[in-house]
Amino acid sequence: MTSRDEAAEKLLLAGVDPNIASAARAYDFLLGGGHNFAADRELAERIKAVQPGVQRIAQQNRAFLRRAVLFMLDAGVRQFLDLGSGIPTVGNVHEIAQDAVPDARVVYVDYEPVAVAHSELLLADNDNADIVDADITRPDDVLDAEPTRRLLDFGQPVGLLAITIGHYIPPGADPAGLFARYRDALAPGSYLALTHLTDDFTAIRGEQIIRTMKSSRDNVFPRTREEVLQLFTGYELVEPGLVTTSSWRPGGGLADVHDTGQDGLYAGVGRRL
Repeated sequence: MTSRDEAAEKLLLAGVDPNIASAARAYDFLLGGGHNFAADRELAERIKAVQPGVQRIAQQNRAFLRRAVLFMLDAGVRQFLDLGSGIPTVGNVHEIAQDAVPDARVVYVDYEPVAVAHSELLLADNDNADIVDADITRPDDVLDAEPTRRLLDFGQPVGLLAITIGHYIPPGADPAGLFARYRDALAPGSYLALTHLTDDFTAIRGEQIIRTMKSSRDNVFPRTREEVLQLFTGYELVEPGLVTTSSWRPGGGLADVHDTGQDGLYAGVGRRL
């Protein structure tokens, strides 16, 4: 039985309905992954119809994640908590971190059954990485989980990753307060890296994306630059501050060949004070 067959069997046992689209699986499709269903591909195609540059947005977002992890490693961080980690695809956090520092420790967090099932299979033989099946809007469930307590030492700096997760948190869930709860668990010298959907730029059709996502289990809530900055309360932003994904310490020339306002996501890294 292949790993994909094993994951499919787990999903069947978990009662996953393949007819209900998932943002995590649609994102996997946009990145060229194979862990998605027809409903997810249909959702991705509808998003592409209203936001033609969405695949590039996803690619720029993934590239930012890599640069942010490498930046944190250079700053001495050796452990990472990845909130809303999604479905494993090329360039996972543990692959980036452990390629540079073999004993780096990574805890992923997601409640999407496909993401959890595939992560469990991918990490089965990795003693320094694991996944927590939890809703990131319930911080105690994340911070008190066995893999978190086993792998992460909160007395030492942690790299907290919130990549394309904040815009799934509704206003009623108090996003700033939620981020503050995670911040308060971190030692000084820890880092937060996040990306967040915005419709501050005319190239991004926020209202149409919101309407399209209502057909999935994941509504989205784009936020302004000022609102995203509130999520960094208690952190000192490192240069170049809060910018778009391709503008944050770019590499590979990608930022030089398009209007960065089409990135669609604010991105930044802050150091815990």
